[in-house]
Amino acid sequence: MTNCNSVRGMGLATKSKPGIAAVTASENRHNLLGLTAERLLDIYQRMVLSRTLDQRVWQLNRQGKAAIVASAQGHEAAQVGSALALDKDRDLFFTYYRSMAVCVALGVTPTEVLLTFMAKVGEPFSGARQFPLHGAYMQHRIINVSNVVAAHLTKADGAALAFKTRQEFGVVIAYFGDGASSEGECHEAMNFAGVHRLPIIFFCENNRYAISVPLDKQMAIQDVAIRAQGYGFPGVVVDGSDLLAVMEATGNAAARARAGEGPTLIEAKVERFMPHTSDDDDRRYRSKAELEEMRGKADPLGKLRSYLLEQGILTPEMDKAYLAKALAEVNEATDFAEKAPYPDTSTFYDHLHSPGTRGV
Repeated sequence: MTNCNSVRGMGLATKSKPGIAAVTASENRHNLLGLTAERLLDIYQRMVLSRTLDQRVWQLNRQGKAAIVASAQGHEAAQVGSALALDKDRDLFFTYYRSMAVCVALGVTPTEVLLTFMAKVGEPFSGARQFPLHGAYMQHRIINVSNVVAAHLTKADGAALAFKTRQEFGVVIAYFGDGASSEGECHEAMNFAGVHRLPIIFFCENNRYAISVPLDKQMAIQDVAIRAQGYGFPGVVVDGSDLLAVMEATGNAAARARAGEGPTLIEAKVERFMPHTSDDDDRRYRSKAELEEMRGKADPLGKLRSYLLEQGILTPEMDKAYLAKALAEVNEATDFAEKAPYPDTSTFYDHLHSPGTRGV
């Protein structure tokens, strides 16, 4: 039987359960992972930028300037850590509607992010024709074909099969939430990947609520990762608020894939600090006290900040400077995006098949 491993992080320790092997992470893990102080500071700045940008997009939505927002606040360590544990020039990243921090980690600029949320000219994913950050940005090897829940997972399989068929060394990572793990397409994708030993990482960001349904009403198990046993490959539970634990787990999964050992399912336990989307009212199903508690215990920025301060890598003055820099970048990007025009209506039918090519 394939084990479902539990990776213990810097903060919230994951207790081992019967039949689940526990992997204990040691202190000063950035050294063991080969991460220099400069690299950690760069990663931290990306997380600060993502949080600042996310907050701005939410404000723009409330001003009626961004139609819909699916916030990544609380998911930053899971997203940034997993993306930067892979090869940005060789691997493929199949994101989902909550993947802003993945995009920022891979080099999508604040201006580009705001153009996509405001549907303005210059939007690089779909020409302002899709849900924010949807379409493809091949310069950064990001593919997000649809916001239909779990629909991208079988497409990610196809990309992984292409890597294997061509004997290329690339790895595909496919991001999704706990709600998507209850969809049939998720089962189909994992079953196919297991049968064909595809070089793919299924990365589940489990924030316990899907849209508004608590985990115990979605499934009769505590850990999504244990399902990997049924597909014949490893499942790993990781503290998704712990950057280093995420990077370690993702790096190990990538090494397995490149060695021809097949898929891995990583379940990152995270907290969603905002409603499911800007159209959701999470007060209906989540208490203010619970959310405040989780903000104190599972804030990925707070955890990494504390670790860097303890290690003497970050100072309070540096931290203030990073926040000020991120805010300045986001302010500049906001000014640009607000002034940018909407696509001209004459381009409405661009990039569509003409009636004469239907069925061809």
